Amino acid sequence: MNKRIGNIFKGDRVIWMVFFFLCMISIVEVFSASSGLTYKSQNYIGPIVYHAGTIIVGVVVAIVTLNIPCRYFKLMTPFLMLVSLITLLWVLLAGTKVGDAGRWINLFGFTFQPSEIAKGTVVLIVAQILAAMQRENGADRNAFKWIMWITLPACFLIGLENLSTSAMLFAVVFLMMFIGLVPLRQLGKLAGTVILLVVFTLSMVMIMGHDTTEVNQELTKVEKTEQPKKKNAIEKMFHRADTWKSRIMKFGKPKPTPQEYDLDKDAQVAHANIAIVSSGVIGKGPGKSTERDFLSQAFSDFIYAIIIEELGIIGAFAVVFLYIVLLYRCARIASRCENNFPAFLAMGLGLLLVIQATFNMMVAVGLAPVTGQPLPLISKGGTSTIINCAYIGAILSVSKSAKMKKEENIK
Repeated sequence: MNKRIGNIFKGDRVIWMVFFFLCMISIVEVFSASSGLTYKSQNYIGPIVYHAGTIIVGVVVAIVTLNIPCRYFKLMTPFLMLVSLITLLWVLLAGTKVGDAGRWINLFGFTFQPSEIAKGTVVLIVAQILAAMQRENGADRNAFKWIMWITLPACFLIGLENLSTSAMLFAVVFLMMFIGLVPLRQLGKLAGTVILLVVFTLSMVMIMGHDTTEVNQELTKVEKTEQPKKKNAIEKMFHRADTWKSRIMKFGKPKPTPQEYDLDKDAQVAHANIAIVSSGVIGKGPGKSTERDFLSQAFSDFIYAIIIEELGIIGAFAVVFLYIVLLYRCARIASRCENNFPAFLAMGLGLLLVIQATFNMMVAVGLAPVTGQPLPLISKGGTSTIINCAYIGAILSVSKSAKMKKEENIK
């Protein structure tokens, strides 16, 4: 029996354990944080059954992916590039909108975000370029050029609807190039260019966007009653500038005192803060959150605040520890790979998951403006959860099928 189970759950055992604990935390906390959904639907078991089913499908996807030898991932690159390009253009032209963001595609009853597929595709391509262009003293100078030809268009298309995901993907690629020994001079020039682009983008957001916080709230109401004007190309490109500007303005303002907090205008941040400060060391206990009933997206963007409220500081550090272990094991696997491609792939996917988790947790505790990034493998999700499970499967595939260095060569 144990042998049969071992044949199914192959690959790095530590990553399997981290994956298992994250999934268990997800089921418990999403069940607790979905009180708003259960109240609206009057179906108290439906949301968690759906989420648990999604995780089960994700585990199956991870098992299937880990049984694909990592060298065959290269064969999937042209197909994934084509799918990513078509779906990213599709979502810009006819994406399903939730709020003011059109990040989703509805296909045959299934809704998914093309950016989730595009992220993994870019990491896969960058890993191949870095591996193919490694020299004795580091990556060939031309590797930087080819990586930029792939990364910049992808980040641009993603960033039009999801700026935080675009920034996160670019950060992952930058770190992959640093690990892949791309010349520091090229990385320095890129960092300088990025800083200029960030300043330009923020300037355009502040110019094109309207602050929808209390200062300009009345003006915004008047503008909404007017006939919509036709937008030019620049206005269409920055159609989410209002949202971005509001988030920047809110984050940049001095933090109000508890007495000054407006629970209507700053509901998400306020209730997240209440959840955190009321947690204590050991928390209120699983399923005993009170802020889940008031916190919008408690089961997704702000689930870390609910984890802290229910599991306390100990639970918060436990979740952080799991992601740190995941990144460490990816680095360990990469260091043992004899070939470059699987090493860069494992590190890239590990960075993708952990940096997104860092973004989410920083937002929940008030260290970053609201971005809408879910907590990987914990937040409630559909295809995003399944795709993250596929990333875990790919890392496990590297640990299982990649040719490893002999132990004496590692020391």
